[in-house]
Amino acid sequence: MTVLDEIIEGVREDLDARKRVNPLNEIIVRAQEPSLGLPLDVLAHFAKGSFGVIAEVKRSSPSKGALASIDDPAELARQYQAGGACAVSVLTEQRRFKGSLEDLAAVRRAVTIPVLRKEFIVDVYQIHEARAYGADIILLIVAALSDDQLVEFSTLTHALGMRTLIEVHDAQEIDRVIHLSEKSALTIDLLGINARNLKTLEINPAAFATLAPLVPPAIALIAESGIANSVEVGALSALGAAGILVGEALVKDGNPARSIAEFINRAEQERVRRL
Repeated sequence: MTVLDEIIEGVREDLDARKRVNPLNEIIVRAQEPSLGLPLDVLAHFAKGSFGVIAEVKRSSPSKGALASIDDPAELARQYQAGGACAVSVLTEQRRFKGSLEDLAAVRRAVTIPVLRKEFIVDVYQIHEARAYGADIILLIVAALSDDQLVEFSTLTHALGMRTLIEVHDAQEIDRVIHLSEKSALTIDLLGINARNLKTLEINPAAFATLAPLVPPAIALIAESGIANSVEVGALSALGAAGILVGEALVKDGNPARSIAEFINRAEQERVRRL
C-alpha cells in the first residue's frame, strides 16, 4: 500500500463519519444557500497574465510532520491576501495534515480572494461539502482518481460554479488529462504539476522542467511542492509556470506577506526578461 493509499483510506473513514452526521441531501441544501454568494473565479487573475501565488494554510505534512501550529488560520490568510496572493489554499484533511473544514470556513470569512479546498477528493459528497463551507476551487488528484471520476467530479464542480486545480505527477497522468480534455469530457482550469510523488513522498526537483513541455501552452500551469525561495520561483516562472502553490515556506516564515510579494516580483522579472 502506498502513502497515497493510506491517506485515502483515512479520508474515507472520516468521510463516512461525517456522512452519518450530515447526510448528502443536507449538504446539497447547504451548498445552495444564497448566503454563500457566487463562487469567486480564480481564472480572472490568470486571464490578466499575472503570476499567481496560491498560498497554503498548512499545519503539518506526511513528509515533514508538524510545520506550524497556526492557531488563527483566518489571520494567516489575511496576511497572504495582503502580500498579493491570488488565492488561499486550505488543507482540510485531518489525520496527516491537521486541517479541518472549520479552517476552510474561517478563511472564507476572512478574505475576499478565492479559496481552494485542498483535500483528497474521492466522493461527490466532498464537492458539495466544499461549496457548503465556502470553497471556490477544489483539488482533483489524478493519481487518486479514475478517468470516469475525473470527468464526473469536474462536471459537478463546474455545475456548482467552482473551478478545479487538476494535479498531475508524471507524463502518463498528463496524457490522461489531455486526452480527456480533447474529448471535451474534462475542463482544465488550472493544471498543477506536483514535484512530490504522493505514493512515495519523494521530491523530484526536475519535475516541472520535465513535464511542463508536455502540456499545451494555453493551459495555465501551477508548480507545486518543494518551493523554498524567490530564486526557485523565478526559475519556475522562466520554465512557464503561471503560478505556484506554496505552503511550508510561508507558514514557517515570520513575514509571509513580504515573501509572497518577493515571489511575485521575482516571477514577473523573469517574465519581462523573456519578452
